[in-house]
Amino acid sequence: MSRKPSLRARLVRHVLLPLGLTWLLGTGVTVGVAYYFAQKAFDRALLDDAHALASQVRVAPAGLSLELSTDEMSAVLFDQSELVFFAVLRPDGSVLAGHPGLHAPSPQGQARSRFSEIYYQGQTLRSVVLRRREPAPFEVVVAQTMGSRNALLHNVLLYSVVPQVLLLLLLAVWLRRIIGQELQPLTELQRSVDLRDALDLTPVPVSASSRDIEHLGTAINALLARVSHSMRAQREFSGNVAHELRTPLAGIRALTEYGLAQQDPVLWREQLQRIGASEARASRLVEQLLALALAEEADAGVQTEPVALNDVVHETVLRYMPRADVAGVDLGVQGLEQPFKVAGNVALIEGILGNLIDNALRYGRAPQGQASAVTVVLAQREGEVQLSVIDNGPGLTPQERSHLVQRGVRGMQAERLGQGAGLGLAIVAKFAAVLQARFELSDAPGGPGLCATVSFRVLASG
Repeated sequence: MSRKPSLRARLVRHVLLPLGLTWLLGTGVTVGVAYYFAQKAFDRALLDDAHALASQVRVAPAGLSLELSTDEMSAVLFDQSELVFFAVLRPDGSVLAGHPGLHAPSPQGQARSRFSEIYYQGQTLRSVVLRRREPAPFEVVVAQTMGSRNALLHNVLLYSVVPQVLLLLLLAVWLRRIIGQELQPLTELQRSVDLRDALDLTPVPVSASSRDIEHLGTAINALLARVSHSMRAQREFSGNVAHELRTPLAGIRALTEYGLAQQDPVLWREQLQRIGASEARASRLVEQLLALALAEEADAGVQTEPVALNDVVHETVLRYMPRADVAGVDLGVQGLEQPFKVAGNVALIEGILGNLIDNALRYGRAPQGQASAVTVVLAQREGEVQLSVIDNGPGLTPQERSHLVQRGVRGMQAERLGQGAGLGLAIVAKFAAVLQARFELSDAPGGPGLCATVSFRVLASG
């Protein structure tokens, strides 16, 4: 597998590449502009020499003449570094004075001068042709070698490009160093995670130099907190299973051993019935433990949605009707006529109502000689939708109410009946907390019994 470049190298490259391209374009424009105006200055000097020569052309009786001596000509066309050539041409193209054979393109139209590059005596020259019509038509050609122009271009390139290249290299070194310093907290965070034990879920130290690294460290610590919460829930679930299943499994084993020691088929049948009842209690215990584990996992955040509470209540109560009939309990519902929508989760709401009805059927039996009744009530009060399960059993004392919502705590009635493991109301309390609902236990209105109420946030209809 190919080795990928470091983040620092990528950042330096992504910064320097557009910067270098911008510098290259800017340098090209700068050199071009500087060379253009330098050429203009050289051309202007060449044109001045042509004007100086043209001003010395006179009309004599024999025709045009150039009134300059050799010394004067040398003074006018003096250049310490370049060779200068000239020619004064008559309208027919013959040479009045100057270097024979020196010709250049003439101005076109109404133009009075024209610059061009020509080849003369084995050299490339920069030339200008000046056209005059007074005192008589003639042209002046002045040309010079281009050594100074080329040297100027080289100097412009040297003194503008080389310093900027050096500055670009210094900038690359500085960027690499400063980016490395800025990324040092990220390196330390990586080292801290690499050296950490798999079971160490404590927050990692973050020395952030920027908001982005701080957010990354916060996100990692939040992830560690969620993983820690999940692992704690798993350990707690394992402990609950080991603790809660020990008693029913030991009871099943004792019943089995006792039955096998007997010879009477009637005792065998009786023991098998007890084993079946113990197995049913163990199965329900496992279901409750799984539900509690689900609630612990959902505590980090559960997706809520608009739920038609009437439909959930109707379907859940129907599922418990056969069991209520077998137990001789009158299971009824009130408040289904008016539709209610709450913010919740169908599975959790079913778990809440199922556990409340199950507790009422188990422990909310009326005293001997009275008819047992369990009523599910839906009502809206003060911006909340209240789901209540009311029985006419012995009820609970205030101290028992506060303790029963704790995991593994059982009431006196449950102890007497030998049922459950004290998880039902703890599950209801946990589910309600996950759904941001309120769970309360109170006396049944109008008589003995218990009223368990869960208050949900109501949603506007529409």
